[in-house]
Amino acid sequence: MVDLNPIEGLVLQAIKDLGATSDDKKKTADDIAKKCNRPKGMISNVLVELDRKGVIKRVVREKASGYYALNK
Repeated sequence: MVDLNPIEGLVLQAIKDLGATSDDKKKTADDIAKKCNRPKGMISNVLVELDRKGVIKRVVREKASGYYALNK
């Protein structure tokens, strides 16, 4: 298991609570920030870190990137 700090854990739980568990159910940083009740800039930084750690997957799209949790 990857070590997550408290904000990373909060963001990962929010992604799971939103049902973003596969490519066809991905959510935007805006969706996740609203669920976490935190600023979008903070959430964006955490999403980059979670992607780097291999906990979530970032999918680049035309308008806004989508994110979903990986089952690890």
